[in-house]
Amino acid sequence: MVDFKISKDAKTTDFPHYWETCVGSCHAYTALREDYRQQLKKAHDELGFRYVRFHGLFDDDMSICIENFGFDGKSQGIRYNFVNLDSIVDFLLSIGMKPFFELGFMPTCLASGKETFGAYHGNITMPKDDDLWTGLIRRFIEHLLDRYGKEEVESWFFEVWNEPNLPAFFTGTQDDYFHLFEMTVRTLKAADPKVRVGGPATSFNSWIPDLIDFCKKNDVPLDFISTHHYPTDDPLWKSGKDIVEFFKETKGQLTDYHRGVLKDMVFEVKKQAGDLPLYYTEWNSSAMADDHVHDESYTATFVAKTLADNDGMVQGYSFWTFTDIFEEQSQQPGVFHGGFGLQTTQGIEKPSYRMFQIYHELGDKRVAVESSDPDSTAELLAVRKGGDLQLLAYNQNVPMGAIKQEDIDIDLGTAAGDAQCALQRIDDDHANPKKQWERMGSPEYPNAAEVEELRAASSLMTEPLTAHGGHINLALPPQASAFITVPDYFRA
Repeated sequence: MVDFKISKDAKTTDFPHYWETCVGSCHAYTALREDYRQQLKKAHDELGFRYVRFHGLFDDDMSICIENFGFDGKSQGIRYNFVNLDSIVDFLLSIGMKPFFELGFMPTCLASGKETFGAYHGNITMPKDDDLWTGLIRRFIEHLLDRYGKEEVESWFFEVWNEPNLPAFFTGTQDDYFHLFEMTVRTLKAADPKVRVGGPATSFNSWIPDLIDFCKKNDVPLDFISTHHYPTDDPLWKSGKDIVEFFKETKGQLTDYHRGVLKDMVFEVKKQAGDLPLYYTEWNSSAMADDHVHDESYTATFVAKTLADNDGMVQGYSFWTFTDIFEEQSQQPGVFHGGFGLQTTQGIEKPSYRMFQIYHELGDKRVAVESSDPDSTAELLAVRKGGDLQLLAYNQNVPMGAIKQEDIDIDLGTAAGDAQCALQRIDDDHANPKKQWERMGSPEYPNAAEVEELRAASSLMTEPLTAHGGHINLALPPQASAFITVPDYFRA
């Protein structure tokens, strides 16, 4: 038994919804799809996300920067076209969201090489000429300022490239990236000094002190730090090695990672970032695009613990991604194929979606909790919302870690009567559409009625719960969560 104790007089701290600042998605061109837009609007309305980030803003499929050729094969020069960009931004603003622009990849007509990333062939090389790149950035920012106005554009974020420390995303060196960063920042700031620009947008928390040092030495503006991490990065992160060197030594074999690893990473990176705002523009329970845990209650409990752990340490924490409409390795078939998304390609809400829905409902004052066993896999988050007390209990460990059912007792600090509470669960038997899909025979292409049945199986169901004599008793199975509302707790 794990005992938790709460008091009406317990210390409270601010609990800003930093995880709602931004959410990730696939490459920009998918934002022109109607199903993508429907799912993003739903995620904004129900989960509170305010910005969205995507790869491939300057990829050829966006037609922002294209070289035309005549029938004789001769170049007719480079042209700029912001129609698709405007369509995306206009849509975001219409639903109450804003762009968190990732500036990349390289348009083919500007590229110094032919190396590409992903099924959508984003070019990952440096520009063949600095003036061509700065010309694109200048036309891009001038267009945005002209169309949307200074005040609006100054409320957005501009991040230079994506994971330039990974050969899969960038063929250049660190010095090349810093040069690209400087060119980009100076061009953007020349158009509007108040535009917010940051980086290095690296994987596994890399290059942060290096970028800060470069910017200080060269008087390059740096408005925020952005980076990425996943728990599966842990062995590489601890090694301190370059990713190519690491995988040569380990032959690609990763070792185990520990519970709460993302909190440890954030703690170190926050020290590196100093006074600069810190934005994680990618994170999830696993960096593998086909990991089955993304579809299961495991990721819901992982989200619950991670968001509680990183409270007060970051300004933004962008989950990767809001949907399985995702084309890095082409769009994957089926329904529950382990994609990164909070929703399937059909819009079916996964357990992780429901956890973000619970977090969106939380108030903005965190209440201190005492635990009889701080080393238990069961933890409790307590939040005040108006006069109500909100309790989120979760039993979480990493896939290779030991975990069992935990019986918990929550002492509300009062013996006055039996409080009537409301309970919502996420576990193997609740808010688990994958289990219902498997009962259906795992249809690869569910029809409309089947999709609605699966969405119903995903729903958070509310059941009554009585706090007898001021105590709540629950059994938490492995990778299970329970959300409890104690009405009028602070008014009684």
